This record gives sequence, C-alpha cells and structure tokens, in this order.
Amino acid sequence: MSNGPGPGSAGNVIAALCSLCIPGLGQLTQGRLLRAMFHFGLACLLWFIVLGWLMHLWSAFEAARYRG
Repeated sequence: MSNGPGPGSAGNVIAALCSLCIPGLGQLTQGRLLRAMFHFGLACLLWFIVLGWLMHLWSAFEAARYRG
C-alpha cells in the first residue's frame, strides 16, 4: 500500500472505511465538505426507501478512489 495521495493510499483507505460507517464521513476527512453533505443527504433520503446501503458502498468507493 502506498503512502502518497491517490487511490490506495492509507488516507483514502481510512476515508473509505469511514464512509462505510457513515456516508460522507470519508469525504469530510478528505476536506470535501460539499461532497460529504451530498453523500450524507442522499443516504438519508434513500434510507426511506430501503436503498441507503447503496450510498454506503458508493461513498466508500468514491473516497477510496479520490485523487487529491
């Protein structure tokens, strides 16, 4: 695992794990406030139709692939 910025970096792996717990938390740890609010808000809406788990996966995937 590389330590520099980009996909697979330690920071992105931590951000992805954070987003698995709470969508948008990984983006927030990367300093992307608007993207974090988008992911969290959409997850909240989707949980009303039982699809919120998709946002958990998408948020983690996006955080892991982020290039600073």
